[in-house]
Amino acid sequence: MKPLYVYDKSLLEYRFNDQHPFNQMRVKMTTDLLTASGFLKEEDIIKPRKATDEELLLTHQPDYVEAVKKAGEGSLPGSQMESYGLAGEDTPTFDDMHEKSKMLVGATLTAVDEVVKGNANKVLSLAGGLHHGFTGRASGFCIYNDSAVAIEYMRKHYGLKVLYIDTDAHHGDGVQFTFYNTNEVMTYSIHETGRYLFPGTGSTTERGGDAGFGFSVNLPVDAFTEDESFLSIFEDSLENAIIKFKPDILISQNGVDAHYRDPMTHLALTSKSYEEIPRIVNRLSDEYTDGKWIAVGGGGYNIWQVVPRMWAQIWLAMHNEKPPRGKLPDAFLKKYQAKSKVEFPTLWEDDLSDFQEIPRKNDITEKNEGMLQRILMYLEQI
Repeated sequence: MKPLYVYDKSLLEYRFNDQHPFNQMRVKMTTDLLTASGFLKEEDIIKPRKATDEELLLTHQPDYVEAVKKAGEGSLPGSQMESYGLAGEDTPTFDDMHEKSKMLVGATLTAVDEVVKGNANKVLSLAGGLHHGFTGRASGFCIYNDSAVAIEYMRKHYGLKVLYIDTDAHHGDGVQFTFYNTNEVMTYSIHETGRYLFPGTGSTTERGGDAGFGFSVNLPVDAFTEDESFLSIFEDSLENAIIKFKPDILISQNGVDAHYRDPMTHLALTSKSYEEIPRIVNRLSDEYTDGKWIAVGGGGYNIWQVVPRMWAQIWLAMHNEKPPRGKLPDAFLKKYQAKSKVEFPTLWEDDLSDFQEIPRKNDITEKNEGMLQRILMYLEQI
């Protein structure tokens, strides 16, 4: 069974305003890059369905869903906006936000449907990955939490054990706390330490509560962590988590904002990491979950220089394609290069001429390695 790719232009309508850093044009740019390079064919693409309100209520509170509906109609009282996380610059309201947000959740559920029905083992839906959404509150650019809904959908309707993998620079707090007290889902998040970055959670001591103790796995890496250290602790810890939990299926959130050119974080990953991360997950899915892997998008705020090339690697990994080298397709460059207000990349791999030497590299590597050993010890205790 070949992998499938969920896409439709309706997924680009999740848009706060023209100045907001969360810009879904990166989904279209990635799709255009894959198409121009010949890696994505029309027969690979499936259209998303819209999530139902009933499906949103698998994880979201009824009063919150109603608040989002009213906010998108301009009828939610200002006194309630803040309590639902809909005030301020991060997650402001926009017209018809309930319906447009349902499309993103529905896209991820479309991916789930294809896998559980046996139409594909691996499906990519880049419009999703809104991991900061809580059961009753919007947060961090995220209104509804598509991954959390998809996980509960798989649990309730198909009885699957799900392991959630989050490699975004920001901690996957919304997904973690949705399943914090259950041992039927394992959440795994490797991210920049919350000492310097939103949302400030995700320490190694956040291990779950009640029956879920031990089933929340967090690896907060130090600022300026680079490829070698990140990849080493990622592969080792994730494989151990999978072996311990024995999931039926993997769902991975693939934020690419840990890239050294991302304007919102302090990590130092290059294209090397984003070539390897999905190939590690692909290998582990083949080895431990019969290839069942759903991948979604997430963070990534340098849409010109970073996101399309890095996200394209997820689709290529699903096909066991080696990372391409050399010039990007002429059609892609012609379409976007002139529109970019920054120097537009012309190669698949990073040009590292602007990469700065990592401060305290040895100290950071040793600190991350020490954290890995603690996590491995925790996993042994489950």
